[in-house]
Amino acid sequence: LPETWGAPLVLLYLLLLRALVQVSHRQLLSQPSAAGPRDFSALRARGYLDNITAIGPRTVGSPENEVLAVNYLLEQIRAIERESTDAHKISVDVQRPTGSFSIDFLGGFTSYYANITNVVVKLEPRNGAEHAVLSNCHFDSVPNTPGASDDAVSCAVMLEILNTLSRSSEPLQHAIIFLFNGAEENILQASHGFITQHEWAKSIRAFINLEAAGVGGKELVFQTGPENPWLVQAYVVAAKHPFASVVAQEIFQSGIIPADTDFRIYRDFGNVPGIDLAFIENGYIYHTEYDTSDRISTDSIQRAGENILGVLKYLATSEKLAKSFEYRHGNVVFFDVLGFFVLAYPARVGTIMNYIAAAIAFLYLSKKILQPKTSASHNLKKFLTAFGLTLVGWVCTLVTVLLVAVFVSVIGQSLSWYTHFYVSVFLYGTAAAAKLIFVHTLAKKFFYKNMNEQYLGDTFFDASLMIWSVALAVITHVGLCSAFICTLWVAFPLLAKLMIQREFNQKGATMKFVMMYMLGMFIPYLYMMYLSWTVFEMFTPIMGRSGSEILPDVVLAGFIVVITVILSSYFINFIYLVKSTKTTLITLTTVFVVTLILVCSGVFFPYSSDAANPKPKRVFLQHTSRRFHDLDGNVVKSDSGIWINGFDYNGISHITPHVPEINDTIRTPCEEQAPFCGLPWILPVHFMFRLVKNWYLPAPEIFPRSPIHFRVLSKELMSWNSVRLSFEVSGPSHMSLYVRPHEGSVLSTWSLGDGMPVASLGGDYFVFYSRGLQATPWHFWVELMVPENHSDGIVSLAVAAHYFFGEDQRSPQLSAIQEKFPNWTFSSGWSCTYDLFVF
Repeated sequence: LPETWGAPLVLLYLLLLRALVQVSHRQLLSQPSAAGPRDFSALRARGYLDNITAIGPRTVGSPENEVLAVNYLLEQIRAIERESTDAHKISVDVQRPTGSFSIDFLGGFTSYYANITNVVVKLEPRNGAEHAVLSNCHFDSVPNTPGASDDAVSCAVMLEILNTLSRSSEPLQHAIIFLFNGAEENILQASHGFITQHEWAKSIRAFINLEAAGVGGKELVFQTGPENPWLVQAYVVAAKHPFASVVAQEIFQSGIIPADTDFRIYRDFGNVPGIDLAFIENGYIYHTEYDTSDRISTDSIQRAGENILGVLKYLATSEKLAKSFEYRHGNVVFFDVLGFFVLAYPARVGTIMNYIAAAIAFLYLSKKILQPKTSASHNLKKFLTAFGLTLVGWVCTLVTVLLVAVFVSVIGQSLSWYTHFYVSVFLYGTAAAAKLIFVHTLAKKFFYKNMNEQYLGDTFFDASLMIWSVALAVITHVGLCSAFICTLWVAFPLLAKLMIQREFNQKGATMKFVMMYMLGMFIPYLYMMYLSWTVFEMFTPIMGRSGSEILPDVVLAGFIVVITVILSSYFINFIYLVKSTKTTLITLTTVFVVTLILVCSGVFFPYSSDAANPKPKRVFLQHTSRRFHDLDGNVVKSDSGIWINGFDYNGISHITPHVPEINDTIRTPCEEQAPFCGLPWILPVHFMFRLVKNWYLPAPEIFPRSPIHFRVLSKELMSWNSVRLSFEVSGPSHMSLYVRPHEGSVLSTWSLGDGMPVASLGGDYFVFYSRGLQATPWHFWVELMVPENHSDGIVSLAVAAHYFFGEDQRSPQLSAIQEKFPNWTFSSGWSCTYDLFVF
C-alpha cells in the first residue's frame, strides 16, 4: 500500500462516517406541522413553557414555586378540563406531603421535607379505571435559574399531551396520571411524597419520567425497567423519533455521573417500572441563568411531544399494563440505529448471540493457528506476539496521552477545549494516533524486519479480532447489556475478512481489497462514531461542573484514547501493509506539537460569553455567618465571610485578575472539630471539592430577617448506655443538619428516614431539609449509645440555614462581589448561617 493515499483514505473514511453521524443527529428533530385540535401542538406547548419560565426561578418554598407556578398549572388544567370530551373524566388534586427517606446518592444522606407541593391530574375513562400509567415532570428549578429545560419544557409538553388526549373522542382503557411535582431539585422529595403517600399511587403500573441534562435537542431514553422488556417494546412501537441506548443506561447507573432522577424513587420506593428520558444537548448551560425558553427549539418540543404522547397512549390502551408484574423477566438490550428505529431484544437472547459470535471467532482463529501447512507452534507464537504488541501499543498510548493531560492540568491550562472541542481532538486525538502508529512502526522496522507484509497484516487483524472476542466473552459474562457493541466488532470484521480473503491473495487487487475491507467495516465504525458523538455530547459539559477533585483533561483524554483505540482496532494491520508511515507520523506529530504549544500559551480560553452559545464558568458564593458553641452553650468562635466554590478544576485562577480580592491568600481552613469542616454545605458534595480550592473572603456579619431557631426539647436516658436528644428547628425553606458522634459514641437510631442513620462519605451524618409554605417547626430526635466517660460531650450537631430567595437572599457585599465577576461566569449566590452545638 502506498502511504500517499493509504492514510488519507482512512481519514476520509472516518470523516465520511462523522458526516453521516452528524446528519443522522440533525434529522432526528422533526419539523413541526400545523396542528389540529387532536394533534400535539409544539406552538401551544411553547406558550405554556413561556408562561412558566416568565414566573422566574421557582425554588421550593418560594411564592414563585408554591403559589404562582401552582396557580398557573391549575388554571391551565381547568381550561383543558372545560374543553375535554365526554369520553374522559379529569380529576385534579393538590398534594402537600411531609416525609423523610434516606438515599445512597452523593455518598449517602437523609432527606426530610414538609408541606411541599404536587399538582396531580388523572385522566381516565368516564367509568373509571383500575390501573394507571404515570407521567412525571417537575416545575421547580434550582436557585437563580429560570429552569426552562430542567424541567419546565417537560411540564409544558405534559400539559399539551393532557390537552390533546382530553379532546379525543376515543376512550382510554387505563388512566393516565400526570404528576407536576414541585420539589425534584431538592433531591427527589416530591416524587417520594407522591409515590409513598398519595392514594392514586397504588394504581400505577408503569411510569415515564421527563428530565433534562441539557437544554433542548433530542430526548434520550437512558434508563428503563428494571427488568420489564415490554416497556422498551412499547417505546419501540410507539415512539415516532426514537433515541435510546442501553449503553447510556449502564453508564448512568454506574454512578460516574453525579446526578439522579425521580426514576430512582419510583423504582426503589414504589417498586414501579418505567422509562427515563432526558434532553442532553448543550449541557453547558444546564442549571444556569441561560436555561431560557428561547433556547429550546420548537422542533425539539414537537419531537418530544410526539414521542411521549405516542408511548403514553400506547401504554394506556395496552393489556400488559394491568398485568405488568407478570412481564417482569430479565433485562433488555436496546439501541437506536441512527435515530431511524430501535433494536431491542431480551438480554438472555443477547447473551446467546454474544457467545455464539465469540465461539465462531475463536474457532476461526484456532483453525488458522492449527492449519496443517505450517507449524502450529510457530503460528501460535507469532499470533501471541502480535496480540501482546497490540495490547502494549494500547497501554503505551494511554499512558502517553494521560501524561500530556496531567501536564496540561498542572500548568494551569485545564479545560482549554471546553469552548473549542476540536482542540481536544487535535491535542489528544493526534497524540493517541501518532503513538499507536509509532509503536507499530518500530515493531515493523526492528522486530518484524524483512517479514512478509501480507502475513503481518493478516496476523494483526487476527490479534484485534482475538482481543474483541475475549472482551465480548468477558463483558457478556459480567452481565452488561452493552456487550452488543463487542458483537458488532467481532461479527462484521470477521464476515468482511472471510468475504475478501480471496481478493487479498490476488496480485494487483490492493485498491479493491481496501474498498471492500472498509465497506465490510462500515456498520461497526458508523455505529461507534454515532455512539461516541452521543457520549461526548453528554460528558463534555459535565466536566465543567464535576468539582475540583477530578482532572477533566485526564477524563476527556482517556475517553479520546479509548475511542481512538477502538476505531484503530482493524486499521493497525494497515501499518504493516503500507510502505512507510513517515509522512503520517510527521503530520500527526506536527499537529500535536503546534496544538500543545498553543494550549500552553493560553490561546484557547476555556469559557465563553457568546450570547448565542454561552459556555460559562460556574461559581457558587455563600455569604456565611458562623457561630461555634461549646458544651455550655457559649460562643467560642464566630466569623463571617463569602464562601466561594469554583465548580471545575480551574478553581478561581481565571477570576482573580478580574476580582483581585479573591486570591490564594483567602483559602478556606478546615475546622477539624466540626462536621463537614464547619462549612455550610447545601448537599454532601464535599468529596468533590478540595478545601485548597475553596475560598473564604471576610465580610460583615449577616442578620437574616427570618433567622434560624434551634432548641433542645428533651434529653432522655433510654437505657444503661443510650441517650435520646429531641430537638425543634425552625427557619428558612432550606436547611442542612450535620451530626458527628464523638469518639466512643455511636448514633444508633433517629426519627428520620427509616430509623437507621446513613453516614455520608467521611463518617459524618447529613440531613437535607426543605419545606413549602406554612410548615410547622421541624421536630426530630437522635439516639446515641455513649461511653461511661463523656466529659467532652457525646455529639456535635450543626445546622445551616440557606436563603435562596426573598429579601434575605443577597447581602450588599454579596451583590457587590458578584457584579465584579466577568460575563463568562455564572455566579449563583445566596446567604446562609452555620451554628455548631455540642451536647
